[in-house]
Amino acid sequence: MQIIKQVADAIISRSKIMIIDENASNVLIVERMLDWAGFANVESAGDSLKAISRFKSFKPDLVILDLHMPGLSGVDLIRFIREETEPEFLPILVFSADDTIEAKAAALRAGANDFLTKPGESQEILLRVSNFLHMRQLCVGLGDKNRTLEDIVRERTFDLEKSNEEVVERLARTAEYRDDASGEHTKRIGELSALIAQALKMSDFEVGLIRLAAPLHDIGKVGVPDHILAKEGGLTPSEFAQVKMHVNIGLAILAGGETALLKMAETIIASHREHFDGTGYPNGLSGKDIPLAGRIVAVADAFDALTNNRPYRMALSRDAALAQLWKCTGTQFDPKVVEALNFLAARTVETPLQDTGVVLATGA
Repeated sequence: MQIIKQVADAIISRSKIMIIDENASNVLIVERMLDWAGFANVESAGDSLKAISRFKSFKPDLVILDLHMPGLSGVDLIRFIREETEPEFLPILVFSADDTIEAKAAALRAGANDFLTKPGESQEILLRVSNFLHMRQLCVGLGDKNRTLEDIVRERTFDLEKSNEEVVERLARTAEYRDDASGEHTKRIGELSALIAQALKMSDFEVGLIRLAAPLHDIGKVGVPDHILAKEGGLTPSEFAQVKMHVNIGLAILAGGETALLKMAETIIASHREHFDGTGYPNGLSGKDIPLAGRIVAVADAFDALTNNRPYRMALSRDAALAQLWKCTGTQFDPKVVEALNFLAARTVETPLQDTGVVLATGA
């Protein structure tokens, strides 16, 4: 315990102390007192302007000041120091010959931590100085620990988010490999949905969530028989009923998710098969009652399906696919979302979006 105290005292003795007093004799007395007690890192200023300049460069751990000085008063300096340092704890000890109740009250209201009257007892002054510096050291140490904890939490949160993203990506890939051997469909849906969301002025946070969550739109396909997913001809009513169940299956897989990412994925799964005119499934929602994320993914999914080979037909060109979407605008798809996709296609005629894997500039 004694060794720990000696180390602590050694740290305290290196603390920076600033004296602000226009009386050079008073400054000298306090400096000698501090030097005798082992405090060697001391600076002083005799007026408010010098005090402000030196305070900023010296960055003291404790300030000892008089109230009456030319220029700014001691009370004004206290306010300045508080504005410069809050919420950090920096002790301010007033050492003044003005012992009126008004002076003490003004100093303490401005932010002083204690008030001693000149000439004062050296032992009392040194005890106050030592106690305040120990408090300062504890606060600095606590702040460092808090910052360390914040860094740890930030790092763990980042790792958890990356882990969640990886799980989501693998889930999406699991479903997609069943009717897209390349597994690229889900990636393209995520990127194209994010681009449409950006064009619709959604927030960066929402765009990011849609990019990550959209690939899960058809995760429920894991519960649909292979012979139905790969069927080349039209589906019977019974087969189509089984396909429609992929929405409920997907929701069951993600049920209870607490993260924003999984909640967005649930929203997309539940709404991307709804039609703008209310004829879709599973709930027959229409217009703006359908979440925007679902309306976006519906268009992105249809466009990607049209421009890539499927078991039952060959891929269409970009322009032919857009024409098909326009035919279904107002019935199956939200006109504003289709407009956003058309805007992206027109904008990328000269600049294909090769970095995202989404190519709108040419036919597939």
